[in-house]
Amino acid sequence: MKLLLDFLPLILFFATFKFAEGHKDAAAEFATGHVGMLTSGGVVSPDQAPMLLATLVAIAATLLTVAWLRLRGRPVEPMTWITLAMVTVLGGLTVWFHDETFIKWKPTGVYWALAAVYWGSAAFGKNLLELALGGQLKLPAAAWAALNRAWILFFLAMGLLNIAVAYSVSTPTWVNFKVFGATGLMLAFIIGQTVWISKAWPEAAAEESAGEPPTA
Repeated sequence: MKLLLDFLPLILFFATFKFAEGHKDAAAEFATGHVGMLTSGGVVSPDQAPMLLATLVAIAATLLTVAWLRLRGRPVEPMTWITLAMVTVLGGLTVWFHDETFIKWKPTGVYWALAAVYWGSAAFGKNLLELALGGQLKLPAAAWAALNRAWILFFLAMGLLNIAVAYSVSTPTWVNFKVFGATGLMLAFIIGQTVWISKAWPEAAAEESAGEPPTA
């Protein structure tokens, strides 16, 4: 369920964009008639409609995800709060100004905000990865610090890559990259870290065992 909630806004964004892209005239008529009051001028063109509608759906889905988690008494992770703030502000600007540039910057904003959070928490002596996963993995402090640095560098690189793609390809291609490319890179990075952890784990286990008093 948690995995579905994490990906639901992205899935709905992609589905809405692709459907509206295939029916631009109808999408423009629908957007103008139903959400035109949210835009500057009140009229949405066929070329603007797919991204505008997809952005509104993403905002609504993210808001509903956070509301559902809060109503169920479940914790809302920092990444979800950051995503909500970014998609609401930058998505709102995209809708009002009819300018997809704002929403294209949203992934970069999220990545760089997360990099700042991971760096800031480590600077104040609280490793977020260790706090989240320390109960499941017993790794040495140096390993947790290395993992934290790796995630910071990954988020910084992903932010730059998103901007490079956004300004060098068409909007439909960027949408495909956002959904499949960025997600694939994230999964590859996680798998790589899992392999690294599997090699570090025996060392951590040995250290833990060596520190325990002998039993009778």
